[in-house]
Amino acid sequence: MEADVPGTVLKRERTRDAVLELIESRSPGDAIPSERALCSLLGVSRPTVRAAVDELVAAGLLVREHGRGMFVAPAKITQELVAGDRALTVPQAAGAWSSRLLEFTTLQAGARVGRKLRMSPAAEIVYVARLRLVDEAPMAIEHLHIRAELVPGLSAQELESGDLYEHLRTTHGVHVHEAVQAIEPTVVTRAEAKLLDVPELSPALLFERLTSDTAGRPVEYVHSLYRGDRYRIVSRLALGPAAEVAPDREGHHPGIPPGDFAHGDAITSSTRGDIQTGA
Repeated sequence: MEADVPGTVLKRERTRDAVLELIESRSPGDAIPSERALCSLLGVSRPTVRAAVDELVAAGLLVREHGRGMFVAPAKITQELVAGDRALTVPQAAGAWSSRLLEFTTLQAGARVGRKLRMSPAAEIVYVARLRLVDEAPMAIEHLHIRAELVPGLSAQELESGDLYEHLRTTHGVHVHEAVQAIEPTVVTRAEAKLLDVPELSPALLFERLTSDTAGRPVEYVHSLYRGDRYRIVSRLALGPAAEVAPDREGHHPGIPPGDFAHGDAITSSTRGDIQTGA
């Protein structure tokens, strides 16, 4: 078998790099040569090319279309994490973000969400599920759990058209202060795959966030599932002092409704097993 041939791993790595260079020299949607043409171009065997292509398809860099060929995948949405003076700030991701409401209801918190929000399992929460889209393509599924006592009369239309945290501030005197967020890898279920338009068990990023007010009271618990083939996290680490730059108010924070933290509220983010930050 080819895997037993000395130098096979290096050969596959070089083949992958060559195909990656082809991808990077083209634009999203552009075709790349067929596997047969790549074999001839790179002087390697079909299994070597197939292994490299499979890896790039799994990484979301190439798209196979039956009967048509292989194409450069759409560009990934990049979320950059930047180390600030007191916490890891989260600049907003690129793209035109929109959402489609999947569910909006009031129900009992239950044991797990009740623990997160430090409330009785029998207490009521507002539960919201929505599909987030970027440039009209499905990107994430968000599940919001908000203390119902804080948002009496909140409607689905108000949630979608306004700023939830602004509503809490101006209508109920609740001032959101901090969001602690964790990120970890996962895979999508069959139902999630259908909503996100990806194969079942595709890789994904799970965001979990707990938002608190200035008194330290939990206000909202959110867990969101982002497509692993279209979304990536980049960390920028500050190794010394730098001039202050005004934050960009446009765009999207993963798992955070548009417009939230628009008034300078702090965001603290942590990546499980990788980055831990705090005040």
